[in-house]
Amino acid sequence: MKLDAKRREYDIVVIGEESHVAYNRVGLTSFFQHRKVENLYLNPKEWYLNVPPGSLNYHLNTRVIEIHPEHKLVSCSSGEMVPYDVLVIATGSDALLPRHTPGHNAQGVFVYRTIEDLENLIRFSAERKGTHGAVVGGGLLGLEAAKAMMDLEAFEKVHLVERNRWVLSRQLDSDAGGLVVDQVKALGLDVLLGKRVGKIEVTDDNHVKGVVFEDGDKMDCSTICFAIGIKARDELARSAGIKCADRGGGIVVGGDLSTSVKDVYAIGECASWESQTFGLIAPGIEMADVLSFNLTQAKVHSYRKFKRPDLSTKLKLMGVEVASFGDFFCDRDGPKHLPLRAGKKQPSQDDLSKLTDGPPPSPVKALTYKDPFQNVYKKYLFTLDGKYLLGGMMIGDTRDYVKLVPMVKNQKMLDVPPSQFILGASKEGDEGEDHLDDDTQICSCHNVTKGDVVDTVKDGTCKSIGDVKSCTKAGTGCGGCMPLVTSIFNTQMKALGNEIKNHICPHFNYSRADLYSIISVKKLKTLQEVMKEAGNDAKGQGCEACKPSIGSIFSSLYNQHVMKKPVHGLQETNDRYLGNIQRNGTFSIIPRVSAGEITPEKLIVLGNVAKKWNLYTKITGGQRIDLFGAKKEDLPAIWQELIEGGMESGHGYAKSLRTVKSCVGSTWCRYGIGDSVGMAVRIEERYKSIRSPHKMKGGVSGCVRECAEAQNKDFGLIATEKGFNIFVAGNGGASPKHSELLAKDVPPDDIIPILDRYLMFYIRTADKLQRTARWLEALPGGIKYLRDVILSDSLGICVSLEAQMEELVGSFFDEWAEAIKTPELRKKFAQFNNTGETVQNMELEEDRGQLRPVYWAQDSSKVDFKNTKWTSLAWQPIIEASHFKGADDAPNGISATVKRGDTQLAVFRVRGKYLASQQMCPHKRSFALSDGLIGDSKDKLWVSCPYHKRNFELNGEQAGRCQNDEEVSIATFPVEEREDGMVYLKLPPVHELDGVLGTKMWMVRKGESGDNPFAKLDRRIGANGVGMKGRKPEAAKQQLMAREPSIDW
Repeated sequence: MKLDAKRREYDIVVIGEESHVAYNRVGLTSFFQHRKVENLYLNPKEWYLNVPPGSLNYHLNTRVIEIHPEHKLVSCSSGEMVPYDVLVIATGSDALLPRHTPGHNAQGVFVYRTIEDLENLIRFSAERKGTHGAVVGGGLLGLEAAKAMMDLEAFEKVHLVERNRWVLSRQLDSDAGGLVVDQVKALGLDVLLGKRVGKIEVTDDNHVKGVVFEDGDKMDCSTICFAIGIKARDELARSAGIKCADRGGGIVVGGDLSTSVKDVYAIGECASWESQTFGLIAPGIEMADVLSFNLTQAKVHSYRKFKRPDLSTKLKLMGVEVASFGDFFCDRDGPKHLPLRAGKKQPSQDDLSKLTDGPPPSPVKALTYKDPFQNVYKKYLFTLDGKYLLGGMMIGDTRDYVKLVPMVKNQKMLDVPPSQFILGASKEGDEGEDHLDDDTQICSCHNVTKGDVVDTVKDGTCKSIGDVKSCTKAGTGCGGCMPLVTSIFNTQMKALGNEIKNHICPHFNYSRADLYSIISVKKLKTLQEVMKEAGNDAKGQGCEACKPSIGSIFSSLYNQHVMKKPVHGLQETNDRYLGNIQRNGTFSIIPRVSAGEITPEKLIVLGNVAKKWNLYTKITGGQRIDLFGAKKEDLPAIWQELIEGGMESGHGYAKSLRTVKSCVGSTWCRYGIGDSVGMAVRIEERYKSIRSPHKMKGGVSGCVRECAEAQNKDFGLIATEKGFNIFVAGNGGASPKHSELLAKDVPPDDIIPILDRYLMFYIRTADKLQRTARWLEALPGGIKYLRDVILSDSLGICVSLEAQMEELVGSFFDEWAEAIKTPELRKKFAQFNNTGETVQNMELEEDRGQLRPVYWAQDSSKVDFKNTKWTSLAWQPIIEASHFKGADDAPNGISATVKRGDTQLAVFRVRGKYLASQQMCPHKRSFALSDGLIGDSKDKLWVSCPYHKRNFELNGEQAGRCQNDEEVSIATFPVEEREDGMVYLKLPPVHELDGVLGTKMWMVRKGESGDNPFAKLDRRIGANGVGMKGRKPEAAKQQLMAREPSIDW
């Protein structure tokens, strides 16, 4: 349909015997977690309603019973006759059932093929709790079925029966397959190898009670799932006289996928191409691509032919990483194809030579690596001269898969010895990209190749990393590819002779340090003033990148309350509500506990607050207590109680000083040299609340034993006989770095002036969101230069640095206390601005005696909300216009969260305009868009989701589009203010709105995240480790020996 969109040559009719629209069979196993058929649909039902009229029609629950090629008609089970001009047969395959085996038709025998098969298995297993289940077949599907039966948690034991000596025998050799067997056994699966089912034993009422193997062994079970292969469904074509391969071998097709009958084609598992059928999804998709192109585009292009498909696979089966690529059995079966340069013809042998000399030597050499300790196996297959990689397989460590597949595909001559493929694989942290080909996938979340990034830079489309993320979506998924993406971008920019700019965002041609200087010198105090003096558009609105940085600079210079109107709209959601927003829209609260020192009275206050509001509690890594799960509307009341108990904000939500960690030092410890607690308290109390380019953490240790870990902090002190050694610019986190020695044996009285200078110099000169470690690395001259500036005053600015810090720390106030005593600020903490109702945005579950939100759903919502077709729209009064008073002077306008029926909506007033959208961000189904920062480019406005920075356009022709993730979108609605003092939204009826956007429909529920991440561990040690409690050492040893006899005690 996509290829035919302009020509509209075809009206497509889809006829399917199942009751569902097209769904993803590869994802069948996930059905056992979410039990929602809709989650498997390739397109949501709404997509079918929104296609151009007449372009697509489909029949469900309808089976084609006969094809009439001479009349170009098909007969359906419904009695209907459907005409065609072009017929595409995509009947797939049937799961094999051993009908020669006695008992194959008993109650309790299943196959693993369709949603109906799974639903039947789920229902049946619920009636057989505590019995044993069995899966026959140890291939890909068999392991999937075994995992599914284990996930049901209905069977006491699940057995996997495989006739070969190892599992995955179609993808792996015996060594690799054996390694997989060991790992799945460790997960609790009982694996029986070299076994064939001879008979299924049944009860008097024909229910399965066990199996008898061909060798006479027996096994009790109530349920059997056969996953022993598939058979192409070619009977419909065969009965119509279309040529098919022998013994159900599929419908014979040519390179253009045509059958022996004109205008009839076959694709997918039912098609036999060059005497082969393919049971993997990739060849089927390739067939569909080739055929759809030829039917729509080949009139103006050359025809495409289906070529030998790449059967490489990389997947995770029961937690085990498995990959095979290229001609992975060419050492066993001989190579199917050799590169032309390597394919020298072997001298022929006569029959006598074969008898006397044996078979000719294999034209293949294998390089094998096996690590039984890490469960890693790699076998790479090369030509005899080692110049070409032909294929291979991997278990455990599959990181090199993306590099190796293109080498095999392209038959590229290798420029390194084969041994380097194994030895190089274990190198960590190598983000080099020079050796990568352009077709190498660098972002697996969105299938972005190196060439995609290179092309966008070369053609001038992308001039910044942000542009690359928007254009290609690289880095917008898990984010793990960003170091490599950045490296590729920088390399290409340098190669083109371009300057790699450090501008804070497209709204400014300045870095964060430049803006700090401009704002400081000119004493600018509003976003409008900064845009006028330094922005590329004097009337610009800014964006999610520059606003928080400018807000942070204002706080570092003037320390205004971040919730006051001139700066509130510049803040991220955490600063906006003075708490850390969590996955379910609630907040965590971290009171200040300077140096980790706390009185019993304050501990009781914390306990009472946590108990009263049912908050999840946890000790932080910085020696504080974190209270999770506070609803936004409850924050002021919780703060009130904490403040009355003598506590204040710990600024855990801010880019500021978090904690100064300490050991007890000389106050208690017999090894202590210095009073580490006393020093840490004084430092934390001095620098608390000051905003900085990124968060800062400190530490003070009382001796060289370093119990406070001061050497991995932004600043740290270690007591010596003469004072303290001062360390700077270290951090933990994603890129840990040891700090560097700034000064030795500093007397306690001199500590504060040195830290004043260091921290203020960092605040003045660091880049946006740059930790002190990265700042020092980028500083010309490094630690030597920093010593010169801070200790020797080489720039003559130390007096200025100290004075500025003194002014800043002298302006301290408790942000929580100011918020609760200011009625205007307290109003901002309502969940909805048009009603006092409250709703829960995500299900909770109990974990170790406390409530927490369920895990994120695995996938984003791909529903095309942007193009939702409503049956009707009518203007509805939603909220008083007075709520938006002063919006046109605020840096982010003013937003509102409103509730209508069960649907949450976001309303904005920005630049004199009203805008409205759904409140839910489809990326993680979080209800948060009204709290997002507004960005602009000319007349285009967008809102940036505060969770993961998905940017959704709010106006113009593309309203609802996500700029940096095309897979998601939002619904937008017309909005206007009227003379009656109300703001009206043009909305569909409540029931229709709730049917598309209702909170109950989209709130994340338990089970949507997939497997329990601790399932394997809990089977070994008991849930949360309780199985290890209260046992004597000898008893524990005996239990482990019984469970894993391979351990050598």
